Amino acid sequence: MENRKYRPRIIDSTVEDYLQAFGAVCIEGPKWCGKTWTSAFHSKSQFLLGDPSNNFQNRSLAQLDPTMVLKGEAPRLIDEWQEVPAIWDAVRYEVDARDEQGQFILTGSSTPMRKGVMHSGAGRIAPIRMRTMSLWESGDSDGKVSLQDLFEGHMESQLTGEIKLESLARYIVRGGWPRSLAVPYEKAVLLPNGYINAIIDDGANRLDEIKRDSSKMIKLLKSLARNESTTVSNKVLRKDIKDVEGEDISEPTIASYLDVFRRLYVVEDQPAFSPSVRSSVRVKQAGKRHLTDPSIACSLLGLNEERLIGDLKTMGFLFEALCERDLWIYANYYGGKLFHYQDYKEKEIDAVIEMPNGEWGAFEIKLGANQIDGAAENLLSIRDKIAKDNKDKVPKFLCVLCGLSNAAYRRQDGVYVVPITSLKH
Repeated sequence: MENRKYRPRIIDSTVEDYLQAFGAVCIEGPKWCGKTWTSAFHSKSQFLLGDPSNNFQNRSLAQLDPTMVLKGEAPRLIDEWQEVPAIWDAVRYEVDARDEQGQFILTGSSTPMRKGVMHSGAGRIAPIRMRTMSLWESGDSDGKVSLQDLFEGHMESQLTGEIKLESLARYIVRGGWPRSLAVPYEKAVLLPNGYINAIIDDGANRLDEIKRDSSKMIKLLKSLARNESTTVSNKVLRKDIKDVEGEDISEPTIASYLDVFRRLYVVEDQPAFSPSVRSSVRVKQAGKRHLTDPSIACSLLGLNEERLIGDLKTMGFLFEALCERDLWIYANYYGGKLFHYQDYKEKEIDAVIEMPNGEWGAFEIKLGANQIDGAAENLLSIRDKIAKDNKDKVPKFLCVLCGLSNAAYRRQDGVYVVPITSLKH
C-alpha cells in the first residue's frame, strides 16, 4: 500500500515490533476497523481469502492446498485466515521451517472453533488486538496531553479550546470506523447499521454450523446497547429483553449468543481491578459491558446527534464508552491493560490503566465540567481507602477525563483534569 494513502494507526509500532520478534503476527478485531489496510501497509505481498474473483478462487485454492497461500515476499499478508482454518497450522509449520522473523501477517475478524486446528501457535504467531479508531487517530483530538505525561507527572497546564456538546455527540454517533473519514457525516452514520447487518446476516452464520435466531440476536444487542458501560448480568439482560422487547430468551441462550459476539469482536468486557491480592478492600469481579464502538449502540437505539443530546443520561454512558475505547487503545500501546474498579460498598472508578510494571492510574469520566469536583472527590476518597491497606499500591495519578472542559490542568488536590479531545497515547 502506498504510504501517502495510509492513515497511521497507533498499532503500527506494535506490528513492527512484533514482526521483528515473531515469525508471524495475527491482527484480530472487529470487521471494518482497518485490519486489512494496516496489514497491507506492513506487508510486501498478500493473499486475500475474501477476494470474490473467479468465484472465490483464492478460498478454493487455500482449501485444496493451504501451503499455496504462503508463497510470496515476506511479510506476506493472509487476510481473514479463519475462512480456511488449516492455514493456521500451515503458517506455524512454515515459520518453524524458515526459522526467520516477520514472515506472515494474518488477520481475523472472528475467532474460529479450534476444530481442524492442531496447534495454538504460541511462540510462533503473536496475537495483536485492533479496535476502531481513537479520537487521536481520527484527528479529533489535538494530542496536547499524553498518557505517558500522566504516568510521569509531566503534564503541563494549558488551554485546549472550547468543545461543543454537538461535537461530542457527533463523535459518538459517527464512531471510529476508518471509512467514516472518507465520506460526509450524513453517510458516515450509516456505517454502524451496515456493520450490525454484516455481523448478524454474515458473521454469525458463517462462524460455525450452528443455526441461530437473528431476531433474538438483535434483541440481545439492543439490550446491551441500553446497558452500555454497566456491569449488567445475564439475568438482568434477560429481564430487560422481556420488559422492553416482549420476548423471553433463556439465560443459556443469552450466554451462548454473548460468546458468539465475543468471538466476532462485537462485545468486550472491561474486567474488574484489584489494587492488591492481599488487600482487605473487597472488589466485585463483574466486568463492565461494552459494544466494540459506541456508534453501534446509537444505531441499535435509533439515536442521532439531536436525540442523543436530548437524552444526556444516555449520552453520559455512551461518552464513557467512547473514552474507554480510546483508553484501551492508548494503554495497549504500552502493553498496559484497561480495568474498572467497583467495591462492595458501591465505590467505583470508571477506568483503571495498569502498566506492565504494576503502576496504575485511575480515571473518572464525566461529560460536563460541572461534574469535575464530585469526580475528583470520589477518586481521592478511594485512593485514601486503598492507602490504608498498602501505601505502595496507590495509583500513580488520578484524572478526571472530561468532555466539556476547555483546559488541561492539575488541581490543587493533585487530581488532573484532561479533555478527551486533547488526550493521546
